[in-house]
Amino acid sequence: MNIGEAARDSGITAKMIRYYESVDLIPPAHRSGAGYRTYDERDVDTLRFIRRARDFDVPMDRVKLLVGLWQDKNRPSREVKAIALRQVAELEARISELRAMKDALAELAQACRGDGRPDCPILRDLEGSSPAPIHASPASPSAAAGKRLAPRRPA
Repeated sequence: MNIGEAARDSGITAKMIRYYESVDLIPPAHRSGAGYRTYDERDVDTLRFIRRARDFDVPMDRVKLLVGLWQDKNRPSREVKAIALRQVAELEARISELRAMKDALAELAQACRGDGRPDCPILRDLEGSSPAPIHASPASPSAAAGKRLAPRRPA
């Protein structure tokens, strides 16, 4: 099948399939006589596996490890479990950070009158002129340090 069919069947765009090939996540595709990429059902199964791992937000380096373990029928499952547990811990940390950001923003929104006046604690916080969010959650690392909460940018 061609790359468009493989993309459709796997749920991964053709652009991402080419990218996965370029970073050696999948082996180079077979080529037709005209030079077009061709894929078989095993390739599509691998792409589905990758898509599912990415659905869990597993980083690419760990996806590569998981693909290798998945393809190795003699693998020790403890390695797979260790990767999964590491991902769970990182997701829990991100959930905690997101909750802290949500709580801080909700408190700022509650403090804003939302009327015709120009004064707005939300904008003051975003510009950096207020010392900290109102009633910052002590569970938040940045609140505990007395710092204003700021959304993290994706890496």
